[in-house]
Amino acid sequence: MAQTVTECLAAGADSVTLIDEVKAGTHNVTGMTQAEINELVQRNVDHLEIILAYAPVDGDDTPNVAGAADSKKTTHVAAVTTGTDYIAAN
Repeated sequence: MAQTVTECLAAGADSVTLIDEVKAGTHNVTGMTQAEINELVQRNVDHLEIILAYAPVDGDDTPNVAGAADSKKTTHVAAVTTGTDYIAAN
């Protein structure tokens, strides 16, 4: 059985949280260089972008996250922007 849009987005929830915490300074990055932190954020941005691009190839394939209502994807899209902006500023 294929995953639902909600299940796919739930798979990215940890990435959203990590990006938001890094930006807020509440994620534990002790001992990491800024380059390492940026790489961590980029990996999570990449993960979210992959999830947001999911589109079905056939009826039994990945759900249409790309075509889902924007209201379902708001936090994920915002986290991609936040992460990208964080990396650019640091």
